[in-house]
Parts: sequence; C-alpha cells; structure tokens
Amino acid sequence: MFIYLSKKIAIPNNIQLRCVSWNKDQGFIACGGEDGLLKVLKLETQTDDTRLKGLAAPSNLSMNQTLEGHSGAVQVVTWNEHYQKLTTSDQNGLIIVWMLYKGSWYEEMINNRNKSVVRGMSWNADGLKICIVYEDGAVIVGSVDGNRIWGKELKGLQLSQVAWSPDSKVLIFGMANGEIHIYDSQGNFIMKLVLQCLINVTGAVSIVGIHWYSGTEGYVEPDCPCLAICLDNGRCQIMRHEHDENPVLLDTGINVVGIQWNYCGSVLAVAGSQMSPGQDKQINVVQFYTPFGEHLRTLKVPGKQMYAASWEGGGLRIALAVDSFIYFANIRPDYKWGYCSNTVVYAYTRPDRLEYCVVFWDTKNNEKYIKYVKSLISITTCGDFCILATKADETSLQYVLVLCNSIGTPLDSKYIDIDPLFVTMTKTHVIVASKEAFYIWQYRVAKKLTAMEINQVAPTRKEGRERIYHIDDETSITGDGSLDFSRAFSATKDAICCITASDKILIMGRESGRIQKYSLPNVSLLQKYELNCRSYQLSLNCNSSRLAIIDITGILTFFDLETRTVDSTGQQIVGEELKFERKDVWDMKWANDNPDLFAMMEKTRMYVFRNLDPEEPIQTSGYICNFENLEIKSVLLDEILKEPSQPNKDYIINFEIRSLRDSRSLIETVGIEDACTFIEENPHPRLWRLLAEAALQRLDLKTAEQAFVRCKDYQGIEFVKRLGNLQSESMKQAEVAAYFGRFEEAERMYLNMDRRDLAIDLRIKLGDWFRVLQLLKTGSGDADDALLEQAYNAIGDYFADRQKWMNAVQYYVQGRNQERLAECYYMLEDYDGLDKLANALPENNKLLPEIAHMFVTVGMCEQAVSAFLKCNQAKAAVETCIHLNQWNKAVELAKNHNMKEIGSLLAKYASHLLEKNKILEAVELYRKAHHFLEAAKLMFKIAEEEAKKRTKPLRVKKLYVLAALLIEDYHEQIKNTQRAKLKGRRSEATTALAGLLEEDASLSDNRIIDNAWRGAEAYHFFLLAQRQLYEGYVDAAMKTALHLRDYEDIIPSVEIYSLLALSACANRAFGTCSKAFIKLESLDMLTPEQRQQYEDLALEIFIKHNPKDGKKSDLDSLPEGRGEGKLPTCIVTGRPIADYQFWMCGICKHCAHEQDISNYNFCPLCHNPVG
Repeated sequence: MFIYLSKKIAIPNNIQLRCVSWNKDQGFIACGGEDGLLKVLKLETQTDDTRLKGLAAPSNLSMNQTLEGHSGAVQVVTWNEHYQKLTTSDQNGLIIVWMLYKGSWYEEMINNRNKSVVRGMSWNADGLKICIVYEDGAVIVGSVDGNRIWGKELKGLQLSQVAWSPDSKVLIFGMANGEIHIYDSQGNFIMKLVLQCLINVTGAVSIVGIHWYSGTEGYVEPDCPCLAICLDNGRCQIMRHEHDENPVLLDTGINVVGIQWNYCGSVLAVAGSQMSPGQDKQINVVQFYTPFGEHLRTLKVPGKQMYAASWEGGGLRIALAVDSFIYFANIRPDYKWGYCSNTVVYAYTRPDRLEYCVVFWDTKNNEKYIKYVKSLISITTCGDFCILATKADETSLQYVLVLCNSIGTPLDSKYIDIDPLFVTMTKTHVIVASKEAFYIWQYRVAKKLTAMEINQVAPTRKEGRERIYHIDDETSITGDGSLDFSRAFSATKDAICCITASDKILIMGRESGRIQKYSLPNVSLLQKYELNCRSYQLSLNCNSSRLAIIDITGILTFFDLETRTVDSTGQQIVGEELKFERKDVWDMKWANDNPDLFAMMEKTRMYVFRNLDPEEPIQTSGYICNFENLEIKSVLLDEILKEPSQPNKDYIINFEIRSLRDSRSLIETVGIEDACTFIEENPHPRLWRLLAEAALQRLDLKTAEQAFVRCKDYQGIEFVKRLGNLQSESMKQAEVAAYFGRFEEAERMYLNMDRRDLAIDLRIKLGDWFRVLQLLKTGSGDADDALLEQAYNAIGDYFADRQKWMNAVQYYVQGRNQERLAECYYMLEDYDGLDKLANALPENNKLLPEIAHMFVTVGMCEQAVSAFLKCNQAKAAVETCIHLNQWNKAVELAKNHNMKEIGSLLAKYASHLLEKNKILEAVELYRKAHHFLEAAKLMFKIAEEEAKKRTKPLRVKKLYVLAALLIEDYHEQIKNTQRAKLKGRRSEATTALAGLLEEDASLSDNRIIDNAWRGAEAYHFFLLAQRQLYEGYVDAAMKTALHLRDYEDIIPSVEIYSLLALSACANRAFGTCSKAFIKLESLDMLTPEQRQQYEDLALEIFIKHNPKDGKKSDLDSLPEGRGEGKLPTCIVTGRPIADYQFWMCGICKHCAHEQDISNYNFCPLCHNPVG
C-alpha cells in the first residue's frame, strides 16, 4: 500500500483538537477539542465526470456544523452508525447523545454523573447497547433509547478503554495501569488477560487503544487476528480471540495515542509520535500493519501533537487530529488484482464465506466468472493467463501456484515450499521469491502443446522445467530433476524485497539496495548493481533496457541497465542511474510497444512520459491495466470494490496520450496531408493506422495504402486493393462502412443499390442469422432454399447453445436438421417426438443408432429395438434387450435372426443367479425369456422347499399356483408354435394334437406337466377344510378333508388324517374318525410317544362313542384314488359335482357348482377373473 497526505482542514481560533471519529456509513466526521469544541463535518465529491471518481474527485465540505452543549474539552466521540447517533463526552463527565434531524444534528439526551470523567465509550456491533467507562472505575451499559441496562463500580481500578466483542457477549476493559480485564455482557468478571507484549518491559504503562474488528466485511484469512490492544509505550498485541495464547506481538517504537482497524480488518493504523533521529524533537507518525504484524508503511505528519486517528468507511482515507487541524491522508491499497486479455481479475472478502471471492470480469463482453479461493496470497497476470498464489492448507507449510486462464479455469498447478512473498510472470515463466530464495517454473499451456507432447506429460517434475535458487548463490540448487527446497531456507543478511522479469531477464531487488540481473530462460547471474534506495516495486520496459524503481517512500527513479561508463579509476561500469526523480508515485506501467513511453500515478494524477518528458497530467485515481497503441487502460478498483459483485463498465477508463490526440485533431481540423507530415515526425503504428482509417473514410485510397504499409497491416492493404477494383462510389462507401463496423449503414447502402445478396453475405459474416432470415423472407423473388435451411439451422444452434431447446426445435424442423433435432428432443425428454423422428428416417440412416442409444439410456426398450432393427443392427437390439432385462424380447429377436449365443447367455446368467441363491430372480429371468418350463421347475422346487419348512399354507399354495400358471403358459407357447408352423394346412384339432405330441416328445419330466395343479389343489383343499371347520360347517369340512387323502405325496399324512379325524369327530361321524385314527396309528413317521398319544386319545373317544357313522358312510360314497370314475370336486365347497351343468375355470380347468361360484369374482384356486 501507499499513503500520502492529501488535505488539511483548520479549526477556527486555533482550538486544539482532542479526538476525531469518522462515521463509516454516512461519512460524517466528528471532532472534539478544547473549550467544548464539537464539530460535525462532511466531505462530499460533486462531479459528473466518470473519470473523476473516488479520491481523484474534488471534495468540498457539504456540512460544517458546530454543536453547542459542552463546556469542557471534548475527549471522547463515538458514532452509532446503525441508528445515526453521535455520543460525545467532555472533561467534566458530561455525556450528550446527538441525533440527525432534517440534515442537522440536535441534542437528544444528556447524562452527567458529576463524579468522574468518561475515558471510553463503545457501541456494540448492532448499535443496540453502549458501554461507558469512567476513570474512577464506574461502568454503565445503556440501551440505544437511553435506558440504563446495568451499572457496576470496579473498586480501585482506573479505567481507560472499553471494547465489545463482535458477538456482543464479552466486554474488554483497559486499565490505566496497563491491565486488561474481561467481563461478560452482564458485568460478571471472567478473567484477567495476560499481555505477552509486556514481557521484559519495566516502568508504568497504560492501555491507550483497544479495537476489536467485528468481521462485517469478512476476514483476510480464516482465523485471522482481529483484536488489537495497544499500550502507550508502543507495545501492541493482536489476537484472534480473547483466549488466544499465541498473539501477534508488535513493538511499534512510538508513543502511541490511538489505534484503529480499517473497514475490512486488513490494516491496523497505530498513531503516535517518536523522537526524530539526531534531533531532539518529537515527530508525529502513523504506522500501518497487517493483522499478522507485518509493517506496511509509515506516514509522517507535521505538527506538534497528534491526538487521534480515524479511518473512512471505505478504507481509502484516514483522518488525523493534529493540533488545531484535521489532516487527511489518502491510501492506495495493495489490492489483490491483475489484468489479462481484456479481463480484470480482482479478489475481495465476504462476511458469509471464509474464502476469497475472485472475480474474472471480462470488460469486453461485461461477463464475470467467480471462483472461491481459500487463503489467497496474491494475483499475478501476464498475457492471457494469471497465477493465484495460495496457502495449501492451515496445517502444512506448503503453498500452491494455480495457473488460470482469463475465465478462471485452472490449467496447471504447482506445490512449493517457499513463501510466495513476491510473484512475477512472463509469457513463459512464473518466478516466485521468498526473502531468501526464488523459484522458477517454466509453465506450458495445452494450446501450445502438440498431441504427442500432451501424451508424454508426466506427473513428475520435469528436469529444467522447475528450478530453485538461493539469492546468495550463483548457481541453481536444483538437482536430479527433483526440487530440493531445504537449501532455500538458509538465512541471508540481505533479503529479497521485490522482483520483476521480462522474456530476456530477471531482476531481483534486495533490501540493501542491490539489484541482481539474471538471464532467462537459462538462469545465470549477469550483473549486480548498487542503488542508494530500498526498492519497493520494479518494472522493466519492453526491450529490457531500462528499469523503473519505486522505493518504499514512493520516489520513482530509473536505471539504465545497458549504459557503459568509465569511472575515475578507469574501470568500466555497466548501468547508470538516470537523473530523474518523482515523489509520491504509487503505480507505473511501461508501454508494451515503445521502450521510452511510460505512464505513472502520482497522488491523484496520471502522467505520461516520453523520453522522461512529461505530458500534462490527467486527474484520476485508477490503477493502470495496460499501455499500448498510445492508449492507457485504467481501472477504478476503489469504485469496483464498493460493490464488487456488480462491476460497472464505467469504471474502465481509456486515456489517449497527447500524440494520438494531436494527430486526431489535425486530421479533423487541418487535413490529411498536414497530419501525414506530423505522423512522419512522430512515427507510431497506431498513428499510421489512425491516418489510414481517416483516408479510407474520405476514399483517399493512395494515402490509406501507404499508411497501412507503414503500420504493417496486410489485411488493410488487401482491403484497399479490393476497394480500388470496385467501380461504384456507393459500393466503396458501403464496404468502408462495413470495415469500420457500421454494419447497419453498410446494409442500408447495399439494399439501396438493390444488392440484397451483399447485405445477406455481410450478415452471414457477422453471424447475425436472425437478420439473414429476415432479409431472405422480405426480399422479392424466391429465396435460396439451401441458404434458408442454413439460416434456420444457425438460429437453431443459437438457441441450443443457450439451452432453449423448445425454440431450437422449431428452427431445426424448418431446417430439416434431423441430427440436432434428435438431440433437442432428447434434452426436452420428448420421447414421442424422438420416436416419430426415428420412424420418419429412412432405413440404415446413420442417425438411427444414435437415437437407439438415446432410448437405451432412458430404458425405452421397444423404441430402441425398433431403431436398431431399422438400421440392421440386430445384435445391438438383442444386447439392448439383455441390458434392459427384457429377455423374452431378446430370445424372440435371437430366434428371428438365428443368433445362437442367446441361449448360452441366458443359461449362464440364470446359473449365476442360482449360485447367488437368487432363485426368484432366475424364475423371473426364465419367464421373461419365455422359457416357462425351466421357470416352472424352479417354482415347484421353491414351493416344495417352503412346504418342508412348514411355512404358512397360504404362501405355499400361492407358490404352487404360480408354478402351475407357468406350465399353462408353456402349453400355450407350444400350441402357438405349432399353430404358426401348420398355419392354413390343418384343422385346429390337428394343431392341438400336434402340439401335445411335440410336448410329449420334448419332455423328460412328464410328472410336472401332467400334474401341474396338484400342489395348488392340495393346499387349496387343506385351507378350505380348515376354514369350513372353524366356520362351523363340520360336515363340509369332513367331506373336503376326505379329498385330501389323494394328496399324501404333497401334504404330510399326519396332517391330513389329523384334520380328517378332527372334522369327523366334530361331525359325530365316529366311523370315519375311527378309520382316520387307525391310519394315524399305522404311520411310520410317528415316534413311539406320538403313537401312544394317538392311541390314548382314540381310546378316550371310542369308550364314550361307538365307532360308527350316524348316517351312510362318507368313506363308502367317495371312491378312493384318482380313478376314471371319480367325479370332479367343487373348488368352492369341496363337494363332488354330480350335475350335468357346472362352471369350469378357463385357466386352471377346475370346476364348481354354478350357484356356488356365482358369489365369487375370481377363481378360488388360480384367482383368474370369473367370466
């Protein structure tokens, strides 16, 4: 940063000032002094010129109000920005709160304790509470509306300072004896703070300043020190929080009167005085420090005694109360910024994020790209690229250099171990220096690499691409292609303080004033020069012959690196310091195309020098971005950073230097010939181009051609020749208008000449297809169909690039661009449109596979298969079916296209599922592939296993039903296959017979096919019998249980006969019950204990009841076995069906009485809807 005194305001009657405070939000300045003096001032800038923004704009006092009310010297003034209040106190202890009303300040409240004097007042961060401390130890906390919240007497303590924590939970009190006490917001003592800055200090000390930055504008770094405590002896400590055990310690070396953070907590100002060396008098100084204790600048201020300092809200000015004057100093901050290829790159902090927000603002298109970077150290730019130097992370001591392009895309990065205090870059190299060493990285970007080189780029560090040097060594300390950073940390007595580089040389400035010159790219020390100043900023001109030096006091000097002179001893000396000096310089830039031209910023004026001769200054406070073609581009960073998220193009200013302005005025006022003479005397390609353009405007083709030759513009020469071949003057004028970018005018001229074709060509070159379409449609005569299609497609591309797919579709349809149309439909998820497009395409169209793949990605199998088949890619269609788990379709396609491998693939996948014990998934796979028999076999297996586990019978029944349904599907499949084979040749009966014969011929396991429904029947009747028994239909239950005798192979016999015995006993059919017990007792599967239990139970029953049925034996009426004469059984009631008419299910072919089934909507066995 750079700082200089800019303004002085005198207080009337030479009244001594005691305090000053600048309102951060509204810009009011309050100053208090002897004899009750209290003034409120306001500096305002009034200018319409955009160039005169910020510090460069003239400022006048828009308010100068004296506030009456105090009688003693006003010692404390403090602002409440949130509620626009001013609080002041004088030496008599009188406190007045002032409020703003209709543009003037008025007394609102008064308070006087009449006991002691107020030493400090502080509003909390939200402006709701004020804490007032008195010299005698009294503390009062009040609210913004004047109510007292609490008060406390700190006995035996002499208070001098007070500060709130940012969260308003903690109060810090500074004592006159140098102690710091911490209390909570209710006045309860927490602890006494240990001041590490007072270690080894003797004598009486007092706290003169406590300022805790509230974080409203974010922090420079995560966990950044923000609590500054300063003592009158110049010792200071900066802490991260009140419990920080490792504070930053400072010895400012001055007698301090006050301290204050700037608006964003990045700079701490320490105001005071010190003895001038060699003279016995005090001089007033303000020291500026970073939160980490690094000294930035010292500002010397005239006058006898400085009392206070206060920052302006934007941090660009500081007000100093000295004697009976307010001095204003302007600050030129070291912003983190750069300029590369029309892009301004700048960084700022935000309260809602820990990272820096880095904005890449393209000033040409007014577009911005934002990147968040943690622990950003610096931004350096050159050409089209920029380097962001950051800390790797909090724990490691590594740093990262990120190479980005002008939209913030990272292209490459390097980790380094040295602290990147100074960074510079050329078009090929990045040079980073710490205080002791410097590192050189020869960067490469993709567009400069061939494909072969890109493939060869290894992740390791390439030998020679990166090197590191110690400043005291003359050779590199790099070895074996790896970087050894250890040597880079060796201490040096003469540290590096600044660096610069061009394509040819690298310059290192050292604190002693020595300058070291190295060659590039092969780094070797060429020369050492001695200067009698400590450099702060170095800059090389475009041919590396001259070095500009700005020292730490802001003095600009020049050093000629190549001049050779002979000293008094006859020795040859290389290099010479030029007899040129300018003071208060804070920025300078050489012209990119002229070694003798440079621009510099001196206070709020920009000077342009040619051969060290200045032109008249321009009033501005901008930072110089670029200087070429006799134009200087400057950016008003101060204004941009007031609202960094919304940069305004008005803040980029272009200045023309005098020769360019003179040439332009000569052309306009005198004429081309005189201007030509002037330019020959002051030649520059930019001036010749200016002349060429003026000659073209006047159709003076000869002068234009000569001028284009002088500025080496081949396209310009060609253009002049083309103009010379045109006969029509109006045609020439139209061409010139187009050349100068006046396209509307050129188009109008073409149309007036009835040359619509040329107007269309012009718009095509400009890419303005909307206008092309308009011209094609409005013209008389038929428009060229090919050109119309091209226009429609180009407009479609315009909308597609902006992801406006609906608009793009309309134009692609008219432009018949099926490829892009497919893409748009896909992006719009309009799969019907995509399907229609696929159907409309001719067979084997190259777009069909792409459309098919689009369908595959969204799982639309049928459409994908259709598209693949249309372009004869049957294999891809089958693979799609497999991928989307549509095996039936896959098998069908494989059969239709004689693809053998599908069966093996299916079997392989099924066995894989079975290995993983995913049997149901295997069943589903076989079912989808129409391999119903294999699916049924697996289903029967599952059902049998579930039955063995004694699972719920209903679940087992369902499994058997599923298996049987799969067998029915198998029958249907066989029938359909035969029907297809014998189509039109035989009757249906013959077809069915052929199907059955094929089944028999192909089956190895007839049992499953013939008895598909037996398992389902068994569990159906088993469940039915139990349901009937529980519902009290005991006779029906017994009859149903009697049917279960046919299913002993499926349901365990013990369960069948136990159920039969139970239902027969309940029905009092003891004969049937007796037979069931006889069967139970004869079962082999029973243990002797179980058999004994059955015998005992039978004995107990048949002692009481005669083993005879009450009516005709049901066992006699129901024939045993499954013989031919057996009647069908009703699946609703379990009764035999003797009627001639009965209902039969269309799926499972089981029967029921018509009156019984009429109450059902679904078949009780297979659950097929009742027709």
